[in-house]
Amino acid sequence: MQVAMMVDDIETACANWTRTTGIGPFLHVPHVVLEEFGYRGETTSGLDFSVAIAQSGGVQIELVQQHSDGPSAYRDTIAKGEGGFHHLAIYTDDYDAAYAGYVDQGFVAAVDGTFGGYRFSYIDTSAAIGCMVELIEANPLQTDFFERIAAAAEGWDGVTDPIRPGFPAEAQ
Repeated sequence: MQVAMMVDDIETACANWTRTTGIGPFLHVPHVVLEEFGYRGETTSGLDFSVAIAQSGGVQIELVQQHSDGPSAYRDTIAKGEGGFHHLAIYTDDYDAAYAGYVDQGFVAAVDGTFGGYRFSYIDTSAAIGCMVELIEANPLQTDFFERIAAAAEGWDGVTDPIRPGFPAEAQ
């Protein structure tokens, strides 16, 4: 349901995607705060990243910029200052079964965490398929956000407000 690209400058990347492909508008969420996450089995903090997501037909295009210098699932496959394809996202009603399916195949989670009280993970499938797989536990907060992304793309004129806040100012 989503393809994600790592970028070095999210605003420039949004403009480039919009100008080149006509995809947009991008809903921008700067400096995402994760409630809890672990990287490669260790509890960690200090990850600072921003995302911008647009809808193109039935697929979301997610742009991710990591601001902090520490290790992360993002830096596992894309070096600082580089850009490129990072992951596919799967939005699932049965997170436990989806997660177990990857573990049963021998894959490990590069990241496990929660956002908005719901689970997500980045499964390191890069050796098998060339990218990671993000699992997102279906939840009302994320569903609302995804619906707003799709609604913004419907009838968009390709020019007006190509980068928009992902959440109302009071929610950020």
